[in-house]
Amino acid sequence: MDRKDQQIIRALQRNGRMTNQDLAAEVNLSPSPCLRRLKLLEQYGIITGYSANIDAEAYGLPVTVFVHVKLESHTEATVKKFEAAIARIDQILECFVMTGSSDYLLRVVVADLSDYEKFVRRKLHPLGGIASMDSSFVYGVVKKTNVFPVTE
Repeated sequence: MDRKDQQIIRALQRNGRMTNQDLAAEVNLSPSPCLRRLKLLEQYGIITGYSANIDAEAYGLPVTVFVHVKLESHTEATVKKFEAAIARIDQILECFVMTGSSDYLLRVVVADLSDYEKFVRRKLHPLGGIASMDSSFVYGVVKKTNVFPVTE
């Protein structure tokens, strides 16, 4: 991947609905080479898909919670079971494997505190194998972007 590919990616991260014509103009390419590069980025799995950015509050899920999870054990079976279960829970938008005191960091969206309690009791507790959970509620956002920085 070269600088031009990165320019294409950053432009699409800012506006995934732009036409190839507009994309080509923004990255200073003619449309045909731009489209070829775009198709290659998709073919090689560098561009993994396209989606819309939605206002979670307007959608009805105004509460974001980061949940640090520590497992009781780290056997292959326990980890696979936990990760497979997490992948099926819709309220969990992201799950990261972590270093440090937590094994996982989950980004969860819910309607309100009562909804979060139901989520914990009905979705997380039944998984078993969890030694501890620590929840942090988001009460403001300073920065949120999907656009990667320019690499040196």
